[in-house]
Amino acid sequence: MSLTGSYDDANIFAKIVRGEIPSVKIFEDDAVLAFMDAFPQSRGHALVISKTSKARNILEVEPQVLAELAAATQKLARAVTAALKPDGVVVTQFNGAPAGQTVFHLHFHVIPRYEGEALGRHGGGMADIDDLKALAAKISAAL
Repeated sequence: MSLTGSYDDANIFAKIVRGEIPSVKIFEDDAVLAFMDAFPQSRGHALVISKTSKARNILEVEPQVLAELAAATQKLARAVTAALKPDGVVVTQFNGAPAGQTVFHLHFHVIPRYEGEALGRHGGGMADIDDLKALAAKISAAL
């Protein structure tokens, strides 16, 4: 998918926002939702999305929405760091399929990194739901 085009209301994140597909939530408010990545690259990999914008990427997003997402991403990164004590943390965002974007609803990844542990493949194997729930509870408690 290119950097331009129409927003698809059937994308998985839009369905999560509407409650049509379950997610393991960490926190949310009227503007943003933070939840565990079901296909994590490392233990504690989480995502932040807008609940209001139909921006597919950072090039399309409204400035106020971007500010809300940035603040929520920082909040999540701090909570992940406090709860899981990783050796580092990657904050990333992809724009367009050639850049690695697989869901065309603007989102940010917060990926804890642990010394000596390889990073898993983007969109790799699905995580155990009970493990995700336990991680989400630990991260939420650190907010």
